[in-house]
Amino acid sequence: QVQLVESGGGLVQAGGSLGLFCAASGSIFSINAMGWYRQAPGKQRELVATITSGGITNYADSVKGRFTISRDNAKNTVYLQMNSLKPEDTAVYYCNAVMRTIATPRANYWGPGTQVTVSS
Repeated sequence: QVQLVESGGGLVQAGGSLGLFCAASGSIFSINAMGWYRQAPGKQRELVATITSGGITNYADSVKGRFTISRDNAKNTVYLQMNSLKPEDTAVYYCNAVMRTIATPRANYWGPGTQVTVSS
């Protein structure tokens, strides 16, 4: 059984910082891309940042220069450092990983989500 577990969300004032951590566990053969997505109330889920196993990153324009994604391939973890947070960053943040597991050659996995709230 494969799962993603997130931690690190919370409440912060505008201009502050938070870090989000996600760990993948289970019968994993390999992980391709890992990333973070978010969904604000009444809005669709959107990409925040992704990172490949080779370290290639991709960011949403709205977070470029403020957020940094990193991963530890040996530990199957991904981290999102969020600086200069804005109220519009308020959302549930979801960890995502594209993995090859004992059950499937390629599948998209999601964590349960962690709330990030930025007060003005």
